[in-house]
Amino acid sequence: MSSANIKLTTLDNGLTIATDCVESVKTVSVGLWNRAGSRYETKENNGVAHFLEHMVFKGTEKRTALDIAKEIENVGGYLNAFTGNEITAYYARVMQEDAALGLDIISDLLLNATMSEAELEKERGVILQEIGMYMDDPQSLVGMNAQRVAFGDHPLGWSILGPENLIATMPRDTLQEFLRTHYAPNAMVLAASGAVNHDALVDQAQNIFGHLTKKEMPGFAKAEYVGGDHRQQKELEQTNVILGFEGVNYHNDDFYTMSILGVILGDGMSSRLFQEIREKRGLVYSVGAFIDAYQDGGLFGIHAGTGPQLMTDLIPVLCDNLLSAAGTFTSEEIKRAKAQFRAQNVMALEGTFRRADRLAQNIIKHGRPIPLEEILAKIDAVTAEDLDRLAKQIFSSKPTFATVGPIGQVESFETIEKRLAA
Repeated sequence: MSSANIKLTTLDNGLTIATDCVESVKTVSVGLWNRAGSRYETKENNGVAHFLEHMVFKGTEKRTALDIAKEIENVGGYLNAFTGNEITAYYARVMQEDAALGLDIISDLLLNATMSEAELEKERGVILQEIGMYMDDPQSLVGMNAQRVAFGDHPLGWSILGPENLIATMPRDTLQEFLRTHYAPNAMVLAASGAVNHDALVDQAQNIFGHLTKKEMPGFAKAEYVGGDHRQQKELEQTNVILGFEGVNYHNDDFYTMSILGVILGDGMSSRLFQEIREKRGLVYSVGAFIDAYQDGGLFGIHAGTGPQLMTDLIPVLCDNLLSAAGTFTSEEIKRAKAQFRAQNVMALEGTFRRADRLAQNIIKHGRPIPLEEILAKIDAVTAEDLDRLAKQIFSSKPTFATVGPIGQVESFETIEKRLAA
């Protein structure tokens, strides 16, 4: 993402319009990114951000749900949305000549959604099915349980989908109130990438959103990492586990160090955990590291799944590999990890949606677009000493442990803590 291709305009009401022109393509990805993720919810409305994301597609004052689908697909376009912990986004991918149509539909969803009671009841059932689908997926379930253990009774520890009892009874007023209080021009980024005309997009945005006024946005509770243990017995062929630790936030200077640490330990077939646990010992089919970073906290985790009878071998080997990491990073594996992470960042910019998403998220999270060159420089600047220091810091924090499946052979949390304190 070259800064030379990026243009920014901010309307008087605070709406930021950001474009990333890519002259070699004939398509445009355009969307609205909003500071309205699940961490802005309360215990009483948990799940509302995701529910609202569903409901705006069910019809507006100008279009029925079928009209929305037909109008975008009549031009070969694609329309979708996602809800995260901190951001909710609505976006379209269209041909160059249909960029204005894409934004017109997206803006219609957010400004004119009717959210009729009949559609609300139908979509309530759809979301309850979605919750059931994730509950039947052991990898998703263990991930949700680990998140709850890591951050406790805090919005970051709650499910983005919300609990079944709240979704089953959530009234229309709750969705409308969340839309009214958490969606405002000064909390949005309109981003587009591809064959986009910045001035034309600004003019259209002024016509559509110019009448909106700034709002004072609600705050949120600061993240507090907790850690602990959660075990769920379930009749499955495998036992899924996550072993996690307190990570760093995405503003922290160590964010890129944590990312490189994740690559070395558990990203790809050459990673330490893959080689030791799968290739050498045959204890798992898959094992990998992941990082979740927020504006005020983070989680570094390892996920693995194996047959119940192999759990007695898996946990000790996993703990030993994490404990022995600091002080053993070689120049060869650091170089390889940097190459992998560098390539991931570059390859992510080959699609217009990924470019628009990165542009919008950087502005929301960091207050500015971050040039690819700056990211690559930060990756290159990570040293073995940085990795040693951060590995000691992360793996000395209280562990988060979650497991789903046949758990009779899983050793106690106290034993795991002692292993990691050795």
